[in-house]
Amino acid sequence: MSSHHIVREKQEPALLIMDLQHFNEEYLGQLLEWSPMVMVPLHLFEKVVSLGIKIDTVLAKEDPNLLYFQEHVKVVSCDDDILDCALKYLVAERFPAINIISNHFRAKEYQFYVDLIDIVIFKENQKIYPIKSGFSKWKAANEQVFVLQEDLVHQLSISGLEEISAAQYQTEKDGFFSFTFEPPFIFIAEQL
Repeated sequence: MSSHHIVREKQEPALLIMDLQHFNEEYLGQLLEWSPMVMVPLHLFEKVVSLGIKIDTVLAKEDPNLLYFQEHVKVVSCDDDILDCALKYLVAERFPAINIISNHFRAKEYQFYVDLIDIVIFKENQKIYPIKSGFSKWKAANEQVFVLQEDLVHQLSISGLEEISAAQYQTEKDGFFSFTFEPPFIFIAEQL
């Protein structure tokens, strides 16, 4: 079987790199494996290019007419909020999903977009994503799952997980775990 893959445009999640400081290079390689559309804020452009990563889109607060990059690089003009700008752009361009590498996570920054685009945030050694009530997933025994913003979750019912500490759970055995709850969605995190 050939190792060359043909991927249609927008078939794979876009990749937004907000910070690489504490992110494992092996995971970065896995996210780049299918040649996603890569976006970076202007201040990270040189660093990401120096890693040999082809950048498709630069998010800049500066006037795009004053910036010059290689011909294939698109510049998207942003206000102060680079993350919001990137999400608006991807939704407008009809991307189905985005992977975001960042060193922080605030659920409120993503709330508006949860129903518009599939979002996965990679923060250091965690994979964070929104789930809807009734979510279930298979995991091996003794893997950890964290419920983020547990104080905002009502009528939380969990199966297949045992509570280790507040908002931290562990799979009881190989198999499915599931969540049901009151809000439209919650964010959970898994260890990478």
